[in-house]
Amino acid sequence: MRNRRKDALRRAPGALEAEVLTVLWNAEEPLSPAEVQARLEDDLAYTTVVTILTRLHDKGVATREKHGRSFRYHAVDDEAGLAARKMTKVLESEPDRGSVLARFVTQLSESDEEVLRALLRGDSGG
Repeated sequence: MRNRRKDALRRAPGALEAEVLTVLWNAEEPLSPAEVQARLEDDLAYTTVVTILTRLHDKGVATREKHGRSFRYHAVDDEAGLAARKMTKVLESEPDRGSVLARFVTQLSESDEEVLRALLRGDSGG
């Protein structure tokens, strides 16, 4: 029989990484794993926090700098930058980028389409 309590507490894939990224985005300076751990709402083990930070670094989403015997971490991009990276990664994996972009544009709302048109014209106000 499945443990319902454990299933209810299980996070969606990527949820822990998102929580840690939020902590890094809200920080004004690079943080140590212990500082990230202290700012998280959940009681995560230090080793879990280090594993998540290492994964974020390996994915290129966070940078790290040596500080004594450990590292301090900082988010590379804000939320919009991270979303743009994901979109770029999807495009790079497709053999027919033109078709993917065409389909994407046809599915935009009118307001999003106008923002895109303004950006393509070089209008930063969008």
